[in-house]
Amino acid sequence: MIRRLCCVQSQSSTFTFTTTTNKKKPVVLLGAPQVSTIVLDALLTASASPHSSFEVAAIVTQPPARRDRGKKLSLSPLANFALERGFSSHLIFTPQRAGDDTFLSDLKALQPQLCITAAYGNILPTKFLDIPPSVNIHPSLLPIYRGAAPVQRALQDGVKETGVSLAFTVRALDAGPVIATETIQVDDHIKAPDLLELLFHKGSKLLIRELPSIFDGSARANAQPQDDSKATLAPKIGPDESWLSFDQEASVLHNKVRAFSGWPGSRVKILVADKNGQNKTLEIKIITTRVCTHKSVQFNEADDISFVNGALVFPCGRGTTLEVLELQLPGKKAVNAAAFWNGLRGQKLKKI
Repeated sequence: MIRRLCCVQSQSSTFTFTTTTNKKKPVVLLGAPQVSTIVLDALLTASASPHSSFEVAAIVTQPPARRDRGKKLSLSPLANFALERGFSSHLIFTPQRAGDDTFLSDLKALQPQLCITAAYGNILPTKFLDIPPSVNIHPSLLPIYRGAAPVQRALQDGVKETGVSLAFTVRALDAGPVIATETIQVDDHIKAPDLLELLFHKGSKLLIRELPSIFDGSARANAQPQDDSKATLAPKIGPDESWLSFDQEASVLHNKVRAFSGWPGSRVKILVADKNGQNKTLEIKIITTRVCTHKSVQFNEADDISFVNGALVFPCGRGTTLEVLELQLPGKKAVNAAAFWNGLRGQKLKKI
């Protein structure tokens, strides 16, 4: 079954499209999460220019999914944004798979001159790639960090420099010839959601700048093949990776907290000891950290967690220490370390 927003069609049915009478080149955007809306906004704004040579003919996104703990079906952020911008619901497609024959037939009927992927999340089969040329906005400097989580893995590795690539889409994962890139310096404290948003803003500008060369074929002629020998992978993040181990150095943990901000988050279990010596285990989500600069922090015992200058200070591997500035208890709102410490009312904290 192929699904179109606000309309479900059987495999045997067909869609009727109105043929465009102007000379603008139809493009199709594929995406789903919030960062995809950055690209759509840039495309819609540029296409509204009197001198624009293209128009957004359709949007392809993920099917409605259960959010808010499964209570209701919700549209993807890209679909919601498109509707808010006045995009026709009949031109928002939500196929289960990009290789669905009915979907591909409907896509061909639009006669797109270009497909653009921006965090779409589905693998594009060969029969999709055979329809029009396709380009992808990928938030890394290809060929490094190919895969599902380039921004998160880059931050986890503590990189000082990253960027965004505009590349032609091929069957192999993120391996197409690169049209253009932009490099940025990475702040030591930026988190994955903020860096991802920044890179998609940069990538959208690259896309709009390069569209004329993509349409006239010069981008294809000038695109640089990737050096596969230099490729690195950025595999999808699993929920089990969220646990922190304080046997590692503070800088490693700080980078992991930044990388996993948003999802899946970074979690630890600690012991809370009351004045009577009774212990209980507490699971907390670490929100914001920094590598400790206090050389004179003293711990009564090796596993003690102290409070210094508004931060919880955790002893880590190789004699390093990590400051936790913001944290969250299960089912609670995030709070700063001072508020959490004051709520302990004299109880002591220890690492597990």
